[in-house]
Amino acid sequence: MKIVRIETFLVPPRWLFCRVETDEGVVGWGEPVVEGRAEAVRAAVHVLAEYLVGQDPLRIEDHWQVMANGGFYRGGPVLSSALAGLDQALWDIAGKAYGAPVHALLGGPVRDRVRMYAWVGGDEPAELAESITERIEAGFTAVKMNAAGRMSVLATAADVAAVVDRLALARQVLGPARDVAVDFHGRVSAADARRILPLLAEYHPMFAEEPILPDRPHLLRDVVTASSVPVATGERLYSRWDFRPALEAGVAVVQPDLSHAGGISETRRIAALAEVWDAKLAPHCPLGPIALAASLQVAFATPNFLIQEHSIGIHYNEGADLLDYVVDPAVFRFVDGHAARPEAPGLGVEIDEAAVRRADETGHAWRNPVWRHEDGGLAEW
Repeated sequence: MKIVRIETFLVPPRWLFCRVETDEGVVGWGEPVVEGRAEAVRAAVHVLAEYLVGQDPLRIEDHWQVMANGGFYRGGPVLSSALAGLDQALWDIAGKAYGAPVHALLGGPVRDRVRMYAWVGGDEPAELAESITERIEAGFTAVKMNAAGRMSVLATAADVAAVVDRLALARQVLGPARDVAVDFHGRVSAADARRILPLLAEYHPMFAEEPILPDRPHLLRDVVTASSVPVATGERLYSRWDFRPALEAGVAVVQPDLSHAGGISETRRIAALAEVWDAKLAPHCPLGPIALAASLQVAFATPNFLIQEHSIGIHYNEGADLLDYVVDPAVFRFVDGHAARPEAPGLGVEIDEAAVRRADETGHAWRNPVWRHEDGGLAEW
């Protein structure tokens, strides 16, 4: 079997899909994307395709090594994300060729279902409470929310109180038997993270995500040791080498994104590395159906897995949603806040190719907002 064609599709709301076709008619799908830089990743996919076309798709590890390490310049979000999507597609082909779900090829399932968490939002307390209540009624036992919007260069007393009050409200609505994670999005300084996290401990967040920017691992240990709140990071880390300093700093949860961190192949290795530091895996995935399908395959085969993010109904999905691109939405039907183990070959999801091709005709040019402080200086989004 040989790869004969690789195509990419820029689809709303902010995603990029790739389709890898073989001469035997077996097709694999992947989702290589950097949100806000999809066009750059698209170009990188087509550069890597120059190597892949004509190759045997089942030599996944060899192809991963060549695509990741065959060039003198390597790594970074764009190349790692292009590699990630192609890696997903190759695993999809392998599963279909062998007639097995990817988790079976990874050693078989270690669990029967995967716990999911849902995003909640709302600027006002009543809106946040309503959003959480809706997720509870839908069966979810865990939610995640932003800690805050734009933060001051150094947080004011009011800024800090708003973060604490927001979590306190979430805990009140959820009760003690459900979980809430708090995403800081790298919006606060290390000093503010050390100040805020201890104040959140009494509300028992499942984890505090990206309390500081990922390019400052030398500051992370002090943030981790400032409180008993588990610290999570990883959506903007792309390899085992990127994750090692965070693990050495003591993070409790690693969050590689299957569409950023080298795909299924590298995420499995990151999860295994995390076990050495007793850290758990919670893949980042505010993306589309292929990224979610790949994440679930890894979740079912990973012993130190914690919980899985999904984007159905998330605030980013304007104009299109995850289920718009799948033939059978039932594969992403969650019962009691859990995903059932997929048994179909490959990634376990059938992509609606006609819908994808139609969407690509429109495409998108999604960019993240640019925030500024009151004095006009750039603020973290």
